[in-house]
Amino acid sequence: MTNMFTTPSRLRKARAAAERRFRWFGLIAIGISLTFLFVMVGSIILKGRGALSTSGIAIVVDLNPDNVDPNDVKGTRFDSLMKKSLRNTFPDVKSRKDKKKLYGLLSVDMGFELRDQILENPAILGGPQKLWFTASDDIDLLLKGAVDMSLAEDNRRISDMEAGWIDTLTAAGDTRRKFNAKFFTNGDSREPELAGILSALMGSILTLLVCFLVSFPTAILAAIYLEEFAPKNRLSAFIEVNINNLAAVPSIVFGLLGLAMLLNVFGLPRSTPLVGGLVLSLMTLPTIIIAARASLRAVPPSIREAALGMGASPVQATFHHVTPLALPGILTGTIVGMAQALGETAPLLMIGMVAFIADVPSSIVEPAAALPVQIFLWADASERAFVEKTSAAIIVLLVFLVLMNLLAIFLRKKFEKRF
Repeated sequence: MTNMFTTPSRLRKARAAAERRFRWFGLIAIGISLTFLFVMVGSIILKGRGALSTSGIAIVVDLNPDNVDPNDVKGTRFDSLMKKSLRNTFPDVKSRKDKKKLYGLLSVDMGFELRDQILENPAILGGPQKLWFTASDDIDLLLKGAVDMSLAEDNRRISDMEAGWIDTLTAAGDTRRKFNAKFFTNGDSREPELAGILSALMGSILTLLVCFLVSFPTAILAAIYLEEFAPKNRLSAFIEVNINNLAAVPSIVFGLLGLAMLLNVFGLPRSTPLVGGLVLSLMTLPTIIIAARASLRAVPPSIREAALGMGASPVQATFHHVTPLALPGILTGTIVGMAQALGETAPLLMIGMVAFIADVPSSIVEPAAALPVQIFLWADASERAFVEKTSAAIIVLLVFLVLMNLLAIFLRKKFEKRF
């Protein structure tokens, strides 16, 4: 007679096989996810690493008093002097069309670069000096090996004549590659070799600062009231449902709300971190409230009961005992919400932060861009050199997101208390 509590051998084998299949399916799913992640991040890094280096060209510039007046350096026509120096470097260039190509070897900012070098080191005045200047974006790509010279001349932006000039300069040791500090110290520019992320990065930092200062205290106090003090009635239930629904609303809706209310009704300055931060705070509030309420709910009721039994008031029990224990979860939810706000683009586009802003903002009421919007603008640019700029900016954004998530983990571990 078969014991009803004894599992037949065939069923045990079938269950073991099913468990093995489940484990393998899970491992395969994780492997596929990691593969896609590595391919995506790897392709971004391969495309963006070129933006971290820039090409330079050395040109001999005659800085004698006839060309540069030591008493009136800023009054010198530096662009004309640079063009004259390029013509002296390649005296065989005669036609107007070829001269235009010759001037295109260097960035359009070459005159300002010469002026800055003279102001930084006036000792170079007095005679010919070999100075380094930033190469134009097309020449930069050529020196990085990103131009296929095997194509027909009509199918590439670099002519054989320009390539010959670069070969001559390279043979003389007058070309080099160095770390592209301008990518981190310059604002946006229509010239890829001059474009940087500093203005967008500062815009994002100021926007997140406004978002944090508005959303964090508001969300925490709302969560504490709803979880600890609000009566459980239809009104509180209605508020809870709406908070949960707001967390799922598309971000562009908050952008439309900011456009309609903050700009059109209240007349706040357009395309500023102030408006951007307020819009992102509206979007972040539900996320932080939900996370804070979950953290407060996770604190054992015995903590509240013990505090009340020792004579503490409900407010004292909440703020002196319950909230400190819930702080790790509250901070984690806040940082995750801020990280989500950092990567948002659609709300900022609706309030005008898509404008071309070259200056670095110094306050929350000055026009500014944001890093995700800067990526959007560069991705839509026609110049080939903006591709690597876009990928490099994405890398910077991902680094900030990873750091914010690591900070959330650190704070959770640091303030976590076991009970």
